[in-house]
Amino acid sequence: MRHVLTSFLSVHWAIVFALLALICIDGNRGVAAALGVLGVTVESARVANLDSIAVVAPLATALLVVAVLFFWAFVDTLMNDGSNPGADSVVRIAFISASGVLSMILIGGAAQGINGLFMVVAVQLAALLASYVAMLAERRSVAASDESDFRATAHSMAKAAAHSSLLSLISGRPGPSGKGGR
Repeated sequence: MRHVLTSFLSVHWAIVFALLALICIDGNRGVAAALGVLGVTVESARVANLDSIAVVAPLATALLVVAVLFFWAFVDTLMNDGSNPGADSVVRIAFISASGVLSMILIGGAAQGINGLFMVVAVQLAALLASYVAMLAERRSVAASDESDFRATAHSMAKAAAHSSLLSLISGRPGPSGKGGR
């Protein structure tokens, strides 16, 4: 299997968001329990209408949509080899949607007066970003290893670096080493 990390991370995030959606629709505590899983303690005395259908239904639906997108990215990873130009689009849409849902949780939580939500959402967004970068790096490394002529790739990279260095010398701007041109 070529995309082991991508498959694992997409299944991981699909399970995380599906479990959050399932916990969110729980009749007893709902959104407070889902926020508790994320790491936020919610005092029920301060927060009003957190268990209303107007809050629970859109949040559970959004979490479930993100879970389905990550599962779709997993299936797409298994079915395609990643060579087509649109292979990253499902993964990108899943991560953008997950970031949007977490941002909406942050905005809604701030409007409700929930303390400690910013750090929890920031950590989750950082984990999503790290996962996306890891997936992107794996896809690019697989694409680079598929090329049969490594010497041609190294030659073109060296040529581009020399071209960039020459342009910085001609323009008089400092290059990557900090030494200027003129």
